[in-house]
Amino acid sequence: MTVSSPAPLDTLTLEAEDERQMMAQAGHHTPRRGRLIVFTGPSGVGKGTLLRSLRHRYPALKLSVSATTRSPRPGEVDGQDYFFISRDAFEAMVEQGELLEWAEFAGNLYGTPKASVRQDIEAGHWVILEIELEGARQVRETFPDAMQLFVMPPSLEELESRIRLRGKDADDAIERRLQRALVEIDAASEFDEQIVNDDLEVALQHLERAIFKD
Repeated sequence: MTVSSPAPLDTLTLEAEDERQMMAQAGHHTPRRGRLIVFTGPSGVGKGTLLRSLRHRYPALKLSVSATTRSPRPGEVDGQDYFFISRDAFEAMVEQGELLEWAEFAGNLYGTPKASVRQDIEAGHWVILEIELEGARQVRETFPDAMQLFVMPPSLEELESRIRLRGKDADDAIERRLQRALVEIDAASEFDEQIVNDDLEVALQHLERAIFKD
């Protein structure tokens, strides 16, 4: 299966370029208007690399901090890596509608607190939430004003190659990831923008254009 590439990139509008320059040159300052940016894509598509490159250029962009019931790992800082809370406290947040989204993985609960995201946005920050498909769908219901971006692989063959090169998964796990990727790619049209991560610099420019277009 081959995924079609985006149309050639146009030059950014003058207004968007002004926004980019302001953020790049005054990285510690916040942008003019707060917003939430949801960032989704299949495992192995290169979301982390794209985000690191984007935040290197625009340090004012913030990553959302999730809440979790798992224990901190060595070196992790509460409130910086995660908000580490008890299961009872997490379940109370779910019942009281205090999470933008949540899910359970490997016996631990993970979710995005509404309060911290809203605080950052009201302060003028642009907040990026890197999340799975189901979480993005939940956010669409709880925070409909969020910009939703989906990162696509150039092809399933290339995605499989990238996953295998990481050397972290057995063959059966890779097959499960690829089957999941098919489901996620089928949902890409639900998102505001689809960004094909073939060439990193081209994908980064497409990402910039999507974020700073208005």
